[in-house]
Amino acid sequence: MAVASISDVDAALPGIAGHPHARAVLGAGLGPRGRPSHAYLLHGPAGAGKRRIARALAAALLADGAGDEEMARAVAARVQRGAHPDLTWVRPSGAAEMLVSDIDEPVVAAATRTPFEAQRRVFVIEAAETLNEQAANRLLKTLEEPPAYAHLVLVSDRREEVMATIASRCVHVRFDARSAEAIARELRAQGCADEARARACARLALGDAGRARMLAGEEGRALRRASEGYVRSALEGETGERRWAELLAAATAAGASAGEQVEERLARELELALSRERRKLEREAQDARRRVQRRARARALDRGLALVELWLRDVMCVREGARELAYAVDRMGELEADARARGSVARAGVELVRETRARIASNVGEELALEALAYRLQALAEG
Repeated sequence: MAVASISDVDAALPGIAGHPHARAVLGAGLGPRGRPSHAYLLHGPAGAGKRRIARALAAALLADGAGDEEMARAVAARVQRGAHPDLTWVRPSGAAEMLVSDIDEPVVAAATRTPFEAQRRVFVIEAAETLNEQAANRLLKTLEEPPAYAHLVLVSDRREEVMATIASRCVHVRFDARSAEAIARELRAQGCADEARARACARLALGDAGRARMLAGEEGRALRRASEGYVRSALEGETGERRWAELLAAATAAGASAGEQVEERLARELELALSRERRKLEREAQDARRRVQRRARARALDRGLALVELWLRDVMCVREGARELAYAVDRMGELEADARARGSVARAGVELVRETRARIASNVGEELALEALAYRLQALAEG
């Protein structure tokens, strides 16, 4: 498939025009003179369109050399259906973790075999940040010394969590966030009846459609309630209520929910396991649950503190007369009350929250850090 001009790249990769960095990087690898990389890492917020572009890229790579345009369209149609023999699409089988079995035969072993009918083989690996250490190590050699015909396309919503050894061997392709307006429309279409809440969740998600969906759901409502209660009680001098315990409880509940999902998935796998393998699988299942639960809890706590930071930022915007810049548009009454009473300390409060997030990320005790932040916010408000 001969792709050269920008218009041809846009036609080959529908939706790429909204992502200039991705368009430039991927477009350079297509066409008669293009030299596609053997490993790409497509990264950006959930809902940005990475998976759609990954499938289109796979179609363009597999159609190269297919002949005329009609044959190229036939290849693309088969790729869309997931029916092309030279395309392998890998998703985590461990619910929230990519296991060795997901990578070993489907990618590492398969990459040593020549294509069935195309000039290339393409392997798309979703949720690359979930590769556990063993799976990442298995993939590493293929990334370091790929066969000439093999192309690996890794996709991640959280590039910072992709193992450095994996990320460093890929060409990075950045996808930009969708607009808050587009995400809000999607939330309304998915059943969020409250327009103001849909807009608030979309704006608070900072372009991450997956996070917006979480905020609009039960887990997100609990996290928002805990975060807003925590920061408002601290500013009002009510630290004796220990509202940080509610924030920790919301994070713990998110971790437990993620752990239960993993346990349910692994329980189904254990039912099919041979008796001699059961004990080993049970031990691995417990380890996997603990890892997933710990990561989910830490992520939820950081998201909670991010909401605290955004609340203070909104208070600052309202105080300065820029209400239209506020994110939590469904809480405007509360923001106005805080702006009148404590707005002058909001900017300094944002810095304290950022400092606390960094400390917790460095393994400082969570409860102690949250308690200290609450008292420091109170001292600011009283000062």
